[in-house]
Amino acid sequence: MKPAFQTALKLFGASATACAALNASAATVTIAALNNPDMIELKKLSSNFEQANPDIKLNWVILEENVLRQRATTDITTNSGQFDVMMIGTYETPQWGKRGWLTPITGLAADYDLNDVVKTARDGLSYNNQLYALPFYVESSMTFYRKDLFAAKGLKMPDQPTYDQIREFADKLTDKAGGTYGICLRGKAGWGENMAYVTTLVNTFGGRWFDEKWNAQLTSPEWKKAVNFYVDLLKKDGPPGASSNGFNENLTLMSSGKCAMWIDATVAAGMLYNKAQSQVADKIGFAAAPTAVTPNGSHWLWSWALAIPKSSKQPDAAKKFISWATSKQYIELVAKDEGWASVPPGTRQSTYARPEYQQAAPFASFVLKAIQSADPNHPTAKPVPYTGVQFVGIPEFQSFGTVVGQSISGAVAGQMTVDQALAAGQATADRAVRQAGYLK
Repeated sequence: MKPAFQTALKLFGASATACAALNASAATVTIAALNNPDMIELKKLSSNFEQANPDIKLNWVILEENVLRQRATTDITTNSGQFDVMMIGTYETPQWGKRGWLTPITGLAADYDLNDVVKTARDGLSYNNQLYALPFYVESSMTFYRKDLFAAKGLKMPDQPTYDQIREFADKLTDKAGGTYGICLRGKAGWGENMAYVTTLVNTFGGRWFDEKWNAQLTSPEWKKAVNFYVDLLKKDGPPGASSNGFNENLTLMSSGKCAMWIDATVAAGMLYNKAQSQVADKIGFAAAPTAVTPNGSHWLWSWALAIPKSSKQPDAAKKFISWATSKQYIELVAKDEGWASVPPGTRQSTYARPEYQQAAPFASFVLKAIQSADPNHPTAKPVPYTGVQFVGIPEFQSFGTVVGQSISGAVAGQMTVDQALAAGQATADRAVRQAGYLK
């Protein structure tokens, strides 16, 4: 064997041994993530992170919204350490931070530029002025509509529609024979699915979950009027099977041209305006979320964020990943891959300052205004003892909110009346706050 070849063989062997050692010692970061287009894009682009950090391997667990919440809650409350990064929101983060279940976010690199992150987003993910998660995107809610269908009927969507106008438009635009439905709304049961939307509807109709003394209010005239409006509207002008439709299902319906209007998360704007994802990208118009008797709580505030549970086995590697995934650098990667309209919205002031984003996303300033004007501390016309626009900021809510959502979904499906659904919901909510000691 020639000396040069022996040397090359030794070098190759040493290199292979080094690589094997590196792979063996690579930190595996397991991520519990939401099944939506933004997170699928993150998973796709995360190969860039792994190439830059060969000592870190990412393990993705992509879950539907209700399942993600259930799995994350079980993992954190049992301290099992199954996940190193969890996608959670403005509901869980302050509560879990308060209980010491999350790793505080500190010591970020200077180029992360935390002050660039929208203050509303930081505040919603903090407890006692300590940040516990980094926002991946921030959303409010808004009205999407088909400009071509409105024009064909001689209709004009106002900048701030009322629910009476929405019903009138839906009636005129429904063409069931042609496969177009006047409106699409969430009907799938879940505190973060149908109840996120329904709670904003109840808020703007003048209702609230609880009065100042924690008495449940679900059988109040405001709840009955709001939920009857919602159920009647979906039955008359909504698509078939509306009680099974959540965000993803309605996004598919809207982007394939089946809905004339859709009231949902502002994050959908980037998806609906993306010609690669939407058949109606050049026909979408937008307006504020509708109001009824009060603007209070008519549009929600939510952030999907990345947090590190205290039980994480790889907290340092997890922090490195979530810093990258919520960075200016990541936003640039998405812009290059999918176009500026599709970058994660609502998180960074620098995104909104970019001329490229303003040009590609005509909804940009509108969405930022909706995010900044949503007020979790004054979500209703009448005083309440809780914070949160589309949720009640107490640990028990995810349980009783989902049960109420099941009853209301049942009313949409025709399995019970609205009065029956609300009576069941009233009993559930009342029992939950009584057992928890809120109601004296």
